[in-house]
Amino acid sequence: MKTVAEILKEKGDQAVHSIGPDASVYEAVALMAQKNIGALLVMEGERIVGMLSERDYARKVVLLARSSKETRLREIMTSSVIYVHPAQTSEECMAVMTENRVRHLPVLDDDDRLVGLISIGDLVKGIISEQKFIIEQLQHYITGEHA
Repeated sequence: MKTVAEILKEKGDQAVHSIGPDASVYEAVALMAQKNIGALLVMEGERIVGMLSERDYARKVVLLARSSKETRLREIMTSSVIYVHPAQTSEECMAVMTENRVRHLPVLDDDDRLVGLISIGDLVKGIISEQKFIIEQLQHYITGEHA
């Protein structure tokens, strides 16, 4: 089972996109569209104060007929952000995501500094990669071929 650190390393680009809590929802959604991402961390300096996902936007702005240009992120963001550490496994992350119904997890180091963000897609890609490797090894074993 891969660790979060391994997943981040394989992911490559570790840029974590964020925005301030006083930005408008419109600005946040525009940034998510520009970066082709489904969630943004809401930060004040180095401190995570919330997260905005496409789900937050749909449920807390669109369905309530709020103005995305007038509504501030601090009004709709999810403020209790769940995070993981680099040593945790992909299996642990999947359990956290399932239990809390989230699709993105910030990764904090031992000093609680932000080092990355993983998504359900990152975890699934890692699991598929692991399974492919195991299948290849079993095929080599069965056929007597050695890598």
